[in-house]
Amino acid sequence: MGRAEIRAEPLGPLAPGLARVRTITSGISRGTESLVFHGRVPQSEWQRMRAPFQAGDFPFPVKYGYSSIGEVIDGPPAWLGKRVFSLSPHQTLADLPVSALGEVPGGVPTARAVLAANMETALNAVWDADVGAGDRVAVIGAGVVGALITRLAARIPGTRVTLVDVNPARARLAPTLGAAFALPSNCPRDCDAVFHASATAAGLATALTVAGDEARVIELSWYGDGEVSVPLGQDFHVRRLQLISSQVGRIAASRRPRWDFARRRAAALDLLADDRLDALLAPPVRFVDLPARLPEILAPGSGILAQVVVY
Repeated sequence: MGRAEIRAEPLGPLAPGLARVRTITSGISRGTESLVFHGRVPQSEWQRMRAPFQAGDFPFPVKYGYSSIGEVIDGPPAWLGKRVFSLSPHQTLADLPVSALGEVPGGVPTARAVLAANMETALNAVWDADVGAGDRVAVIGAGVVGALITRLAARIPGTRVTLVDVNPARARLAPTLGAAFALPSNCPRDCDAVFHASATAAGLATALTVAGDEARVIELSWYGDGEVSVPLGQDFHVRRLQLISSQVGRIAASRRPRWDFARRRAAALDLLADDRLDALLAPPVRFVDLPARLPEILAPGSGILAQVVVY
């Protein structure tokens, strides 16, 4: 718990149907990876919380991570030399099914492409909320997922989006994303859609408070083994608020009949062709230095949004 190391693993001959990918960069998803790093994945979720290409079993040791950009160096000829995104852990090489790869569009820089996994989460959440043109939107929690949702919602014509966080320093981020900023104490009320991504009980209470009558409150936070008090008394029922879980493991119900994971992944990668999103990226850390730097990166007060790892 709270320790990391780089281990060597044997890599055998490449099996048919697989592509060998040499990692260029990967991204750390601070919320989930912090819970894993500190041993806070509850036993009931040990199977559901497995990363797609995880090695080892919870609680430890595990090889985790799910946002990697690399170059195909062996495998099907049509994929050779392509720059691809995959849900691979932090490692130098990976043999992966071609179906698990998403080609990174030419207009998306490699470092920014590590936001693809979080962009899929954000896109799914916007679908779950059914945000429409002209809506008043609040996003509680200015982490990476909250920031990406803010940017997506702000691009919908006529929306008025407010990014809400307890950290006043995050105010600098909001205009870049096309939104206003507010502390929880002065957040606009009567919102048409509210997203909660702060992973705190206080943030969830704020989300319920600022939602308008019959509005959807989309809960994206994952609390690990923590228990959260939810204020469902007072006017929660009379205002007919909708508290909806949004999780990237399933495509939003409104899109499920027509979309599959490959289509959603491609859409998320296309949406990263947006220079404003570079504001989320922290200066890169070398993979060889990652074991020593990880406690600092995952510390609650680090201020880091999206940590880029270079190989």
